[in-house]
Amino acid sequence: MLASYDANGFYDELFGGPGTPALHTDPIRSRLGDLDFSDLKRRARDAERELYNLGITFLVYSEAQAIDRILPFDVIPRVISAAEWTRLEAGVQQRVKALNLFLHDIYHDQKILKDGIVPADLVLGNHNFRPQMIGLDVPFGTYIHIMGVDLVRDDAGTFRVLEDNGRVPSGVSYVVENRHMMMRAFPDLMSDIGIRPVDNYGVKLLEAMCEIAPADATDPHVALLSPGPYNSAYFEHIFLAREMGVPLVEGRDLVVQNDRVYMRTTNGLERVDALYRRVGDDFLDPLAFNPDSCLGVPGIFDAYRKGNVALANAIGTGVADDKAVYAYVPRMIRYYLGEEAIIPNVETHICREPEALKYTLDNLDRLVVKPVGEAGGYGITIGPMASAAELEDCRAKLLADPANYISQPMVALSVCPTLVDGGIEPRHVDLRPFAITARDTWVLPGGLSRVALKKGTLIVNSSQGGGSKDTWVLESDGPAVAAMADDPVEVPAPVRSQSQTQERVLTQVQMTGETGA
Repeated sequence: MLASYDANGFYDELFGGPGTPALHTDPIRSRLGDLDFSDLKRRARDAERELYNLGITFLVYSEAQAIDRILPFDVIPRVISAAEWTRLEAGVQQRVKALNLFLHDIYHDQKILKDGIVPADLVLGNHNFRPQMIGLDVPFGTYIHIMGVDLVRDDAGTFRVLEDNGRVPSGVSYVVENRHMMMRAFPDLMSDIGIRPVDNYGVKLLEAMCEIAPADATDPHVALLSPGPYNSAYFEHIFLAREMGVPLVEGRDLVVQNDRVYMRTTNGLERVDALYRRVGDDFLDPLAFNPDSCLGVPGIFDAYRKGNVALANAIGTGVADDKAVYAYVPRMIRYYLGEEAIIPNVETHICREPEALKYTLDNLDRLVVKPVGEAGGYGITIGPMASAAELEDCRAKLLADPANYISQPMVALSVCPTLVDGGIEPRHVDLRPFAITARDTWVLPGGLSRVALKKGTLIVNSSQGGGSKDTWVLESDGPAVAAMADDPVEVPAPVRSQSQTQERVLTQVQMTGETGA
């Protein structure tokens, strides 16, 4: 079935690249090659039908009539060797540690700003910076408890960080459900391969939530705060509450009394000690932030400030996943940890800097331009694929508000064999590993592999027509792979930047800061 497959010169996740064959995928490729194409398509159709029947859906706001859409699922897995994963895991843990140190610093002594490592106005003028958090200590100095790091692999086979998602990253539910789907549909493909499990994410998340709960909570009560069923990731909210075995609540289900948070139940008020919130800062507390919020809990910030409830993620983390701040993360790693970044950034030009703006305008047809505050693939201009009119529109936006944009070279994203109507073809993929941090950081083995299902496109977001794959991290590699892993690996140097009520509720539900899958 794979005999005629051609990766078209891109690095391929199943076959590898020139001079770097993916030896760890030999058993999987062999089994895939033995499958009958018609049988593969039949199983894929069955899997898609089951996803819909199970309600594994998401909402695209531009398609208000399509409330229930499944996330397209491709049945050919993406495979990561044990050696590769060891390095990726360490790189994600390093990044989470540096970003948490950065957040503690900017809300306390602000040394990194005084030392000129990160421009002060980039942080203090950021719309996600929360002055209310200054001087507030959080358990273990952890602000980002749940983080998704978007990784891409370039044509040389090098993994690079494309974005950080430290506010409300979504997509982990698809990681677990994709695995369950593959286990049901392809037990013959997975048998005896040795794949690291992903179904303990809910347990790990609950453990972290209990660990950050107030010290006087001997038996912490945890809940998941959702903006409601019109949010794009509502399926995930239900999924995670179920996996943790905790109540799923909305703002109207909670009340603050005497600076403590309580949940309304049929038996009266029940104290809540820790909240995994999927509601953005702006809408969390109308008394502290947006007074027009219909979604939040009045007074919850005072309870949080006094240490009577834990929130994950902490308020004010959005400044750390701003796309302009992202460019400085390798410098943060060096500043706080005295280390080079294990996973390098994609080269980034911050258009608020005159030199970077000029470079971007002069090379607009060769760069990818992104608004710093958007998620979900919205607002991006891919220069090499844009029309003349789209480039001129992008130029006008850059000149009108340069601080709102960054630019990056177009990375030749790696591809993975993908089932399409006519056969097996290459489609571009990225990877979003998920990390959970309380006292320490645990990284879910693998993560969400998003796939750009439209031929030729590089945008993998579900809101833009992308799908997902199951991501297999091997428990061990064969002798040949292990020998290659013993070779010294050079870490690229960090990149240096070139310097009305119902409608209102629905709108707020759609604006609550989910970093979309």
